[in-house]
Amino acid sequence: MYDQKLLFSEHDLHAVMEATKAKMLQEIEAYPPDQLLDTSIDDLATYFATKFEITPIRIIEDQITVGQQDTKVDVSRDPLRFIPDHERPFYISGTLITLYVPFEGDPDIFMCRPSTFTFSPPRGRVHGSTLELSISRTDHDAQSVKAELNRLLESVKKYLGWATRDLTSFNATLKDVARQRIEARRQKLLKDHGLVASLGFPLRKRPDAPTTYVVPEVRRKVIPKPPPASTTAYVPEPAIEMAEYENILSIIQKTATMLERSPKAFRGMDEENLRDQFLVPLNSHYEGQTTGETFNFSGKTDILIRDGDRSVFIAECKIWRGPKSLSNAIDQLLAYATWRDTKTAILVFNRNRKLTEVLERIPDILKSHSSFKRMMNFPSQTGFRCVLAQKDDPNREIILTVLVFEVPQ
Repeated sequence: MYDQKLLFSEHDLHAVMEATKAKMLQEIEAYPPDQLLDTSIDDLATYFATKFEITPIRIIEDQITVGQQDTKVDVSRDPLRFIPDHERPFYISGTLITLYVPFEGDPDIFMCRPSTFTFSPPRGRVHGSTLELSISRTDHDAQSVKAELNRLLESVKKYLGWATRDLTSFNATLKDVARQRIEARRQKLLKDHGLVASLGFPLRKRPDAPTTYVVPEVRRKVIPKPPPASTTAYVPEPAIEMAEYENILSIIQKTATMLERSPKAFRGMDEENLRDQFLVPLNSHYEGQTTGETFNFSGKTDILIRDGDRSVFIAECKIWRGPKSLSNAIDQLLAYATWRDTKTAILVFNRNRKLTEVLERIPDILKSHSSFKRMMNFPSQTGFRCVLAQKDDPNREIILTVLVFEVPQ
């Protein structure tokens, strides 16, 4: 005799996924507040999504084996047999043939009904990481046995395909769901501490700022270890909002377009002189809190917004001299960027080189840098955006936008 369960029938897979999502959200709500505030939102979202994703089952077909053993088969329901009483079990000698199907993934999935199903699911038994599919026979017709086992295996594979489709869709949403809850909790924690105002570095726009630069508003399983975070109390730091960051970059891009359209006026300028061309239009839009200028410089090529002795926005101007010059510029930015949420930019000026070739090389240069974390979407044919980690604290993320412009020699 053998014990088999009706597979894909005990639980509703949708309900299991919703319960898993609810548990993830509960853990986010219970995550230590200071660690939540001190850890990269993207790193935390990745951690929770990885922890709570449900791994679909993959059958390892090239390792399937078969076995057989003696058994007793109840033939009381066989109308072709002469049995005195068909209402009582009548056992005869037979053979139990079992297909041992190894698999990878969450074994509980075999007990869950996917969104697509039939009313005659297969039967089987899960033992560790092996699914056992058994049939009993009183004959020795090998072809018939093989056909019956194949039908049973194909039925299991069909159900697993439906379950995998549901799980793939569910897993794909987890990171966004986690991110939304993390961001919502961060905002609540900051409001609870009365710190929201401390986190934004206010840029006061001049009332007479040129309207030609106005930018339209854009609405934009192994259990993993939590990302490392400081155990000390979270300390708020100044930052500029993304909307202001985008507006600054828009002013820079429009100024660069002016340079590209007036080649003779800017021919032969070095990086320092090119930098100066951006300070005037930037300061025509933003007014400093203690001086007339918000944007200033330190050193030869950088454009800065400072809060005290540290910068919340840094831009470097570099003439393209190959990958090494860009990598060095990133190192320089990282040396200056000490706040948790520093926004940065590198303005690359291309002279007498094929622009397409330069643009093709930049993503690989960014990805190969030791502080690179991930690329970000940036809708520009001549611009790129990524997230860098500070060398001494990977949770302090720096946004870098690289803008490439054509400037004549």
